[in-house]
Formats: sequence, C-alpha cells, structure tokens
Amino acid sequence: MSDIQAKEDAAPVDRQSSSSVVVPDEPSPLRKMISVASIAAGIQFGWALQLSLLTPYVQLLGVPHKWSSFIWLCGPISGLLVQPTVGYFSDRCKSRFGRRRPFIATGALLVALAVILIGFAADFGHTMGDKLDEAVKIRAVGFFVVGFWILDVANNTLQGPCRAFLGDLAAGDAKKTRTANAIFSFFMAVGNVLGYAAGSYTNLHKIFPFTVTKACDIYCANLKSCFIISITLLIVLTIIALWYVEDKQWSPNADSDNEKTPFFGEIFGAFKVMKRPMWMLLAVTALNWIAWFPFLLYDTDWMGREVYGGDSAGDDKMKKLYNHGIQVGSLGLMLNSIVLGVMSLVIGVISKKIGAKRLWGAVNIILAVCLAMTVLVTKKAEEHRKIAGRMALPTNAIRDGALSLFAILGIPLAVSPPCLLPIFVTIIHELLFCLTILIHFLVYFIDYI
Repeated sequence: MSDIQAKEDAAPVDRQSSSSVVVPDEPSPLRKMISVASIAAGIQFGWALQLSLLTPYVQLLGVPHKWSSFIWLCGPISGLLVQPTVGYFSDRCKSRFGRRRPFIATGALLVALAVILIGFAADFGHTMGDKLDEAVKIRAVGFFVVGFWILDVANNTLQGPCRAFLGDLAAGDAKKTRTANAIFSFFMAVGNVLGYAAGSYTNLHKIFPFTVTKACDIYCANLKSCFIISITLLIVLTIIALWYVEDKQWSPNADSDNEKTPFFGEIFGAFKVMKRPMWMLLAVTALNWIAWFPFLLYDTDWMGREVYGGDSAGDDKMKKLYNHGIQVGSLGLMLNSIVLGVMSLVIGVISKKIGAKRLWGAVNIILAVCLAMTVLVTKKAEEHRKIAGRMALPTNAIRDGALSLFAILGIPLAVSPPCLLPIFVTIIHELLFCLTILIHFLVYFIDYI
C-alpha cells in the first residue's frame, strides 16, 4: 500500500483473470475503458492519504511511535489472501449483475465504512468513554485499527476486479490491453497527486467545519475532510462506471469445472523451478524492499519528527511543529508521485538505450544514496535547532533538501526488477512487508528487555 503497491497495481490488467475469462465479441469502446479505469483515481487517492497521514494520526491517538508500524501488517496479509481469493471467485461469479461489478460495488461500500471508522475514530472513542486528557485513547485506537484493516481489505477487493474488468473489455486485443494499462496507470498517478496534495493542504477543515469537535483537533479535522473528499470521489466514479459499462452475466462452459486454475499451490510451486540467476535477482529485490518499507511507513513522520523537530506526544507547540512537518512531507510525496509518473512514461526509452539490467542497477544506487542522505538531513536539522532554538523551523536549505530526496526517490520507484513476473512481485512484496515489520518488532523487543 504504498507507491510500490501502486506500481504493482499497474501491471497488466488481464493477468487477474483465469482461463475461464469470458470476453465480448469485440473490444469495448475506449470511453468505457476510461470509465472503469477512472476508479483507480479514487482508490489511489485513499492510498495516498493512508501512506501520508495515518501513521502520524495513530500516534496522535496515543499509540507509541515504535509500535505504530504493526498496524500496517494488515496490508501484506490482506494482499496475500484477499486479492487471489477475490480474483478466484470473481472469475466464477454467476451473478446477473456480472462477474466484476458485485465485487467492485462491495469494495467501494467497504471503503466508505472504513473511512467513517478511521476519520471519526476520535469522536467514536470519546462517545464511548475516552477522556480528552488521556495519553492513550484506547477506544479510539480500537475503532481506528478496525477501520484500517477493513480499508486494506476493501482496497484489495477493488483492485483485482477493476483490472480484470478492463481485461474483459479489451477482449484479448493486445493494443486495447496496452491502452487499458496506460489509462489505468494514468488515473493511478492522478489519484496519487490529488491525495498527496489534499494531505499537504492545512485548511480543508474550513470547507467542512463540522469536522472540528472536542475530541478532534484541526489536524484530525483535516484528515476527516481528506477522507470525505476521497470517499465522495470513489463512490461517484464507481457509480458512473457500474451504471455505464455493462458486465455480462457469466455462463460456465461444460468443461469449465474441470479446468485447473492457478492458485496458491501453483504460485508457490513456481519457486521450485527457478534458476540461480533468478534467485539472485530475488535476493537483491528483497534487500531493496527491506530498505524501502521503513521510508514508506515513516516518510511524513520523519519530516515532522526529525526535520521539523516536532513530537506527536508533546505539548501544543511541539504538536504544531510535528503537524507542519507532516503537511510538508505530504507535499514531498506529491512531488515523488509526479516524478514517478514522468519516469514511467520515459522508462521504456531509457531501458532500450542502456539496457534493463544497467538501469535497474543504477536506480538501486540512487535509492541507497538517497536513503543515506536522510541521515545527513536529520543531522543538519538537529544542528540547526541547537543553534537557533528547539522550536526553530528548519532552514529553507534543509527543507528543500528533504523535499528533493522525496522527489528523486520517484526515479527508483518507477523501475521494476528486470525479468521478474508480476505475480512474483506481488507475493515477494507482501512477504517482505511482513518480514520488515517483524524485524522492527524484534529490534524493539530486544531494546525493551
């Protein structure tokens, strides 16, 4: 659930369907593909908010900084289980509304439920008995965690059927399939930019004044406002697509029940036949993503805590500094998405000129240098506060340096490992996400004892 997740979601749309895929006699018009693909903008808007705002928000509810990453375990778990399961049953759905539309509609409704639970967690918790002066608001955290897990399940329920629906509309036509992929990727980029832009704007609560309550301060109200916009966009786009684009009812062939469908066993069995070079590629990919995940989980938190010197558990002034850093971090993620989108358009040309292996090696070096530079930016920010005072904002040079790192990291994010199949990308992505969070847990546990 990250930009890495977003990039994987842009993989060929027709890979979600099984051999029992039913396609129309001819490809559907481009306008229908655009209508279905536009749902990706609503999905990605929510992902962007999830990445940029929710880790800081859960700390404001009282969850300690070092434990906040465990909430993200729902992402890889739901990715491993929900997407393949939904894809399997979507391919065999006999509903009169079609095979894809029931799952897309269900996913959109679950997103709406999750957003209400997350955005109004503080209010629900206060209503159920949380006191405003409590350090840890247990009930609010409970509502947040339940909503967070539902949100990840809902997003994974939406993504697979949307891609498969586009594959159905392409009707096996290679050119139409490439066009569908490009449109889907475009709307994902639009959703990213809009989501990060909304997260970086500090006055959205003024548009929705009812979001500010006793239990919900301005930062919390801005989060509510962002999610209100997100769910409105997603629901509108989903209703338009499901009303406008027909999804024919599936009638299985006589032999369809005997067809063998690749599922978990076949997927993991493919690892047994891989050659040594592929294992080396997977090992490097593993190290690559173990480096990525801490940044993706804590990027805006790093900006608020290390660069701006704020603290989500401090006094009002420290919280204000922290929130200011979060907003600037969201701006950095918007720049990251813009660079990612531009690189995605030119990456094919660059790969042809210098070769896929050299390109992948180069972007891994860029990734390593940029992540190492975050330490330098942190040290410079600390030195500045020692001289200018604890409450001093970072200098323009420090802030611009941090934003530059966000933007440059869009380059390696746009490049996938060469010769790695999308299904392996998804599986390894989710497994390594779990592994990284468990490593964090082990480190914290050892430090605790």
